[in-house]
Amino acid sequence: MIIINKKVVVGMSGGVDSSVAAYLLKKQGYDVIGVTMQIWQSDEEAEVREGGCCSLSAVDDARRVADKLDIPFYVMNFKEVFKTNVIDYFIDEYMNGRTPNPCIACNKFIKFDAFLKKAQAIGANYVATGHYAKIEENCGRYLLKKAEDNTKDQTYALYNLTQYQLAHTLMPCGEYRKVKIREMAKQIGLTVHSKKDSQEICFIYDNDHGGYIKKQLGDKVTEGNFVDKSGNILGKHKGIVYYTIGQRKGLGLSLGKPMYVIDIIPWKNQVVLGEEEDIFKTELIAKDANFISFDKLEKPMEVEAKIRYSAKPSRSTIHPIDKGLLKVVFEEKQRAITKGQSVVFYKDDYVIGGAIIEGLY
Repeated sequence: MIIINKKVVVGMSGGVDSSVAAYLLKKQGYDVIGVTMQIWQSDEEAEVREGGCCSLSAVDDARRVADKLDIPFYVMNFKEVFKTNVIDYFIDEYMNGRTPNPCIACNKFIKFDAFLKKAQAIGANYVATGHYAKIEENCGRYLLKKAEDNTKDQTYALYNLTQYQLAHTLMPCGEYRKVKIREMAKQIGLTVHSKKDSQEICFIYDNDHGGYIKKQLGDKVTEGNFVDKSGNILGKHKGIVYYTIGQRKGLGLSLGKPMYVIDIIPWKNQVVLGEEEDIFKTELIAKDANFISFDKLEKPMEVEAKIRYSAKPSRSTIHPIDKGLLKVVFEEKQRAITKGQSVVFYKDDYVIGGAIIEGLY
């Protein structure tokens, strides 16, 4: 394929992956511009969060890498669009008894939508990130494939990519194992070669999502009742935003046996507890599906599916049903199917698509 416009804007978080992505693309002959996306909501927040991708130190790291690679570097403001599409969504989902995935929302609305549009506005044809995934073209259709390093594969969080976005996105790290990425960074003298990977939610510096939401909403987060499956009151909870399906620790109850969160009822402000067997199910309903390998699911299809980033893919069948919804039936019971999380479908090493879990079937 002949590349006419080789200008690419690389989203640089200050970490090793995006830094090496910029290096690899420059080595391949692309005209590379480095950009850090400002998504933090205040300078105070950015200063408190030392070392993460949403911090002032991350900007400094990214700028040093850009200087080392001799590429232009800018900071672009995505503060408002990030607040609307990631932070506000995150809070609303928890308040509605769901458990969102902010990284998936960020990829859908920020990195591969708003960021791509800004890149194209300055004359670039591509955006690039340090994600571990591969993009291939086959007979005019773009496909999303698992990374070379299966332990770092990030395709689960990328299932919302459209054909247009895939055509204008580069992910060079997907061809390498993580250890090789760090080796390359060290060899070319990047000080971020040993920088730790960010694990937590980028805009919550202390990893306390419930406390973060409480701080944002104040009195809207209120105490309520823990109840059993029959509605009997078992005790008090500190607010539904602190809990998620399958949770056992941190309940603050002593009931003589392990109990797990099996449901959250926001309109009653109740958290329902049950035994471990209650959190294993085989069927779910999903909405807002996006398919990559084809445009629309017309008939039942056997796939492997995973219901969270860390889960192993499990054999299942996806069925199209009314109103654009999908039914997913697993061969084996899945632990803690959670409303608001995503279910992602695979065939071999390719992402078929995915959808947001709406509930149990």
